[in-house]
Amino acid sequence: MTSTIQLISPVDGRVYAERRCADAAQIDQALAAAEAAQAQWKRRPLSERAAFCSAAVDAMLAMKADIVPELAWQMGRPVRFGAGELRGFEERARHMIAIAPDALAALEPTPVAGFRRCIKREPLGTVLVVAPWNYPYLTAVNTIIPALMAGNSVILKHASQTLLVGERFAEAFRRANLPEGLFQNLLLSHLYTGAIIASGRVQQVNFTGSVDAGKAMEHAAVGRFLGVGLELGGKDPAYVRADANLEHAVENLVDGSFFNSGQSCCAVERIYVDEKIYPAFIERFAALTRQYVLGNPLDEATTLGPLVTPSAAEFVRGQIADALTHGARALIDPKDFPADAPGSAYLAPQVLVDVTHQMSVMREESFGPVVGVMPVADDDEAIALMNDSEFGLSASIWTQDLAAAEYLGDQIDTGTVFMNRCDYLDPALAWTGIKNSGRGVTLSRLGYENLTRAKSFHLRHEI
Repeated sequence: MTSTIQLISPVDGRVYAERRCADAAQIDQALAAAEAAQAQWKRRPLSERAAFCSAAVDAMLAMKADIVPELAWQMGRPVRFGAGELRGFEERARHMIAIAPDALAALEPTPVAGFRRCIKREPLGTVLVVAPWNYPYLTAVNTIIPALMAGNSVILKHASQTLLVGERFAEAFRRANLPEGLFQNLLLSHLYTGAIIASGRVQQVNFTGSVDAGKAMEHAAVGRFLGVGLELGGKDPAYVRADANLEHAVENLVDGSFFNSGQSCCAVERIYVDEKIYPAFIERFAALTRQYVLGNPLDEATTLGPLVTPSAAEFVRGQIADALTHGARALIDPKDFPADAPGSAYLAPQVLVDVTHQMSVMREESFGPVVGVMPVADDDEAIALMNDSEFGLSASIWTQDLAAAEYLGDQIDTGTVFMNRCDYLDPALAWTGIKNSGRGVTLSRLGYENLTRAKSFHLRHEI
């Protein structure tokens, strides 16, 4: 019997959409179609691939009026911010299309008389993209567009919480007249996702999600000699030095902590502040946090929507309660946010002080609207605390000293170092993580290396 998946909206707890999962026969057909389509697609000139991909981006943007409220219903982001994800989607897609000719160009070593030598970039075959719900367009496009530009076919398995996003991608490529079978959206159970990975019929898996799910992906891929790109969790730190522009740091760190209700792998989840400016920082930080409006994400006045599920909110409530039990102090009164209701997905933002690294809220990924703030004596203490984590996705330094930021950044165990900004992916730079934040690279020209294989040509033409 074919199973179904229900999309339960965090807005009101009701079923927003329901779809049937793909069965074994449909999966087999999709894999065969992807293989056949890719064999022809890889022979098309890069300019033709770019034209199809650009048309798909245009088609997606044309659906903005429907996509924005759809996002709110599916995962809770306020409609006033919904268009921002599509702007980021476009920025990344256009950039990866534009740099493809250079990124995919043959590498030519120093010429040797009588020989033609070069290294070409060949497509891998079929790429499986397993995308999450929290930034459902941004995370998926990181791989989909460059994979197609590189000459691969793509199968998208989107999170069940945002299953309509997969359908939007399919519709965009349909409107762009992409060749049949080249991009396919499949609604898959965990069992069948693992079966596809273990089948040997996909050559690369790019996954964004939890650490445990990443381990399951690697387990399914054992012995198949395929690439597995993993963008997993984060517990991203920020360090505010004494010379920081305090107003700028507070404004951006509040946003970096609570945008999307903190449901971002690169959200700021712990902040270390030079003790000389610590009192002023926390006073301003808490004051700005109190200005959020928690409520229905379909209301234009709402600036903080619900978490994706009541259970996600309960996890964060548990972290906050545990920290308070062990001596932390809360700067925000949940009563100031009437929509906050225990047992619901609606959760007030929280700022915790008097925290330590013995508390879960400073060590385990929260993925919600809570942040802990600690004073530090100097750079050395800040770096030690920032590195005291099993994660390493991004970190930010807030200072007016460029040389100091780069020097300190060299000492932080992380994939990306920011100065005076946070929670942003520049498509010209490699997006990557270390430790339990994953492995592999998306975006930038390096992102193309994980979607292609090197093929050397050593041609002797003078005998």
